[in-house]
Amino acid sequence: MKLSSRTRYGMRAILELAMEYGKSPLQIKSIAHREDISNKYLEQLIAMLKSAGLVRSVRGPRGGYSLAKPPAEIRLKDIFLTLEGPMVPAECFEHSEYCPGCTDCATRQIWQKLQNAILGVLESVTLADLIDQSIRSKKMTNYHI
Repeated sequence: MKLSSRTRYGMRAILELAMEYGKSPLQIKSIAHREDISNKYLEQLIAMLKSAGLVRSVRGPRGGYSLAKPPAEIRLKDIFLTLEGPMVPAECFEHSEYCPGCTDCATRQIWQKLQNAILGVLESVTLADLIDQSIRSKKMTNYHI
């Protein structure tokens, strides 16, 4: 399984917003520069996150984007499903008629476990957890210099 650039970049962008939560809104060009993402592409990602209620826009000269809720209330699963869409490891999950042996297929059970594991991890991690992890990683990097 390979995540799309939409999900990878979108996660990085929303983490930028999470790191600045409670401060001034961030402008697209600022996030794009920090994360090396094109402005146009980032606008599309932010629009998706905004329509899902994860990000809000602030108008005006000091406007930009910020999280719509605290980082501890936003789970990675919500971001992932917004950007990637439904997680379907096998065609038979969406269309049981795709495979005549779908109901008693041993491999389908493995794909179900895989789906549950991935979504379980994403459900268990919030943006606040990612902020903590990022801070710890930076401390460790600075410690080894």
